[in-house]
Amino acid sequence: MNHDDDGWQRPRVGHIQFLNCLPIYWGLMRSGALLGVDLHKDTPDQLNAALIAGDLDIGPISLVEYLRHADDLLLLPQLAVGSDGPVQSVLMVSTVDPSELGGRRVALGSTSRTGVLLAQMLLESRYGVRPEYFRCPPDLSQMLLVADAAVVIGDVALRARHEAPGLGLFVTDLGEAWKNWTGLPMVFAVWAVRRDFATAHPGIVKEVHAAFLASRELCLAELDTVAAAAARWEPFSEETLAAYFRAIDFSLGERQVAGLREFAARAAAAGVAPHLPEGGPLFFTSAA
Repeated sequence: MNHDDDGWQRPRVGHIQFLNCLPIYWGLMRSGALLGVDLHKDTPDQLNAALIAGDLDIGPISLVEYLRHADDLLLLPQLAVGSDGPVQSVLMVSTVDPSELGGRRVALGSTSRTGVLLAQMLLESRYGVRPEYFRCPPDLSQMLLVADAAVVIGDVALRARHEAPGLGLFVTDLGEAWKNWTGLPMVFAVWAVRRDFATAHPGIVKEVHAAFLASRELCLAELDTVAAAAARWEPFSEETLAAYFRAIDFSLGERQVAGLREFAARAAAAGVAPHLPEGGPLFFTSAA
């Protein structure tokens, strides 16, 4: 990346250290775009906090945290982590059918924000039950020692999806449940830039955004190769990973934005996030 902004330094960019974002990282690595950014890998909750605090300039942020801080952030167009049906790695695992969880304990994994809120919406509005919630580290076996259900995301959830049914546990794919409930795709995370950074360095943001879009196209064209490489060090087969990567929707088109707005409206109605600005969400443009 060539930059002519006075006093330029490499933008601080966040990256989710879960398998679901490996294809994006692969594309950035293959394209050479990593050389132009200061990349910070971490869990979603840590990246959320860093972007909100101003310790990152650009990065993925859970949809819930974006909604809570939309005044300080602009969305990067066309980029998200979501699904249009099963997502495989945002799950509720329970010892009983979800409709029987009223009054029972539900453990909410500490790395998740959007997934746990979606689970609460589904339990209360879709299944009509009111459990007792508590937060804890995302260790499924420990969670189910002290609760009747656990909400987990990322690699922990992906493992649970393959192991839980054999243990007699109920597995609710929260992406699939949202699609069945609303008919819309689910957006779990978006990419955003801090408004102050976008105002000061619009050219840099435009280049980083373009690099992410190019990375996504590159990785989508090479998903089988990405899966084969990942399978060498992950406890999943190449076929499992290829199917998983294809289940993730990295786009943010009209239908995905409709799903985002529907989730935002329900979150606002539940009092857990402000209403989106009129006409929102607000996207970065190179004229920002």
